[in-house]
Amino acid sequence: MRRSTAALGSTVLAAALLLTACNGSNGSTGSSDAAGGKVTITVDLFGTFGFKESGLYDEYTKLHPEITVKQTDTQDEGQYWQALQTKLAGGGGLADIQGLEVGRVASVLQKQADKFTDLKTLGLGAVNDELVPWKGAAVKTADGRVLGAGTDIGPEAICFRTDLFKAAGLPTDRTELAARWSTWQGYLDLGRQYVAKAAPGNVWTDSAAGMFTAEVGQQKVRYADESGKPVFETSQAVKTAWADAGRLVADGLSAKLPQWSPEWNKAFSTGRFATLSCPAWMLGYIKGQAGEAGSGTWDVAPGPGRTGNWGGSYLAVPRTAKHPKEAADLIKWLTAKEQQTTLFTKQGSFPSSVGAQAAIKDVTDPYFGNAPIGRIFSESAAAMPAQVLGVDDGVIGKAFTDALGEVERTGTAPDSAWKHAIDNIRKADGS
Repeated sequence: MRRSTAALGSTVLAAALLLTACNGSNGSTGSSDAAGGKVTITVDLFGTFGFKESGLYDEYTKLHPEITVKQTDTQDEGQYWQALQTKLAGGGGLADIQGLEVGRVASVLQKQADKFTDLKTLGLGAVNDELVPWKGAAVKTADGRVLGAGTDIGPEAICFRTDLFKAAGLPTDRTELAARWSTWQGYLDLGRQYVAKAAPGNVWTDSAAGMFTAEVGQQKVRYADESGKPVFETSQAVKTAWADAGRLVADGLSAKLPQWSPEWNKAFSTGRFATLSCPAWMLGYIKGQAGEAGSGTWDVAPGPGRTGNWGGSYLAVPRTAKHPKEAADLIKWLTAKEQQTTLFTKQGSFPSSVGAQAAIKDVTDPYFGNAPIGRIFSESAAAMPAQVLGVDDGVIGKAFTDALGEVERTGTAPDSAWKHAIDNIRKADGS
């Protein structure tokens, strides 16, 4: 997912809530918690995985009345990751299940594999066998340990406000729009037409960061090459996406809203921006922020290039989990074909399960004007590159998007902001 996201609850609060879940070991017998003989499985996530929102926890606990599931979440993945590092270093405060964003898994495999339980030892050696091949490969160590179970992947499209398009005299037909913005230059061109006719204060899209992330997500090689060598400074894919994002700002097409901030969240319902680079998991996020009042005002169309891969996640069991066996049982159920199908149907989280992908191709979403989201995201996923994942992908991506925020909100020249991003990446990796 994801996802990557101002927190709905502060990281400090989330950490405090999870302190009760620390201690224990990988050798836990799965003994019951004190209250009522039930086992409470703690789950710590970021963004909107959709398990709670789609009713999956409720369904699971009906099937397993001896189990209670307690989820905490931090919307900003960067804040979540920082808090997770603190907990891993200290060995306490970790949940039974921790979410991992795809941009972090190479770092986990190479630097923190000893902090997580090999799922094979919990009976989940085959948990990723029914997923698209690259999904499982990304969390398998060189010696064969399986450190995570795959959830969703992030095929891309464009979400747009039909009411705002109509008011500005733009077409709302998905097929026509997909043709008009078949390239990122076409997307910028249509954006210029939009802002020329839109109401004052209403702009084309939320941020340069969103467009940049979507555009680099269409490339197999972004920040590191197949050998693991960092190439972020010379990558043509990164340079092109940076230039396009800079042009977006220069032409007044960005609302300059930091993604995952309270201001950004509010803008989903106020009409501050008309389009959004939209990985599949963003559908659930839009529903959560825009609410029922937003139903029928948003729609989905294939985006520039008709593909891309932004986000996607895994579920992992820390070695200090209090209830590893029960956590593994829940993970197996949550990531199964049937539950991945439910998540897409209700939340838009696109499945990594091959079987679930086959089951959702005809799904439409009434919230998004009955958009054929199954077909749109399936076609995007079919053309999706199996991206090379570098150890510092998360750090590098954040450095670039933070620098674009500097361009938007302080007027820093793009060339200067680029240098700031490179400097920050080098400081972070010690080079």
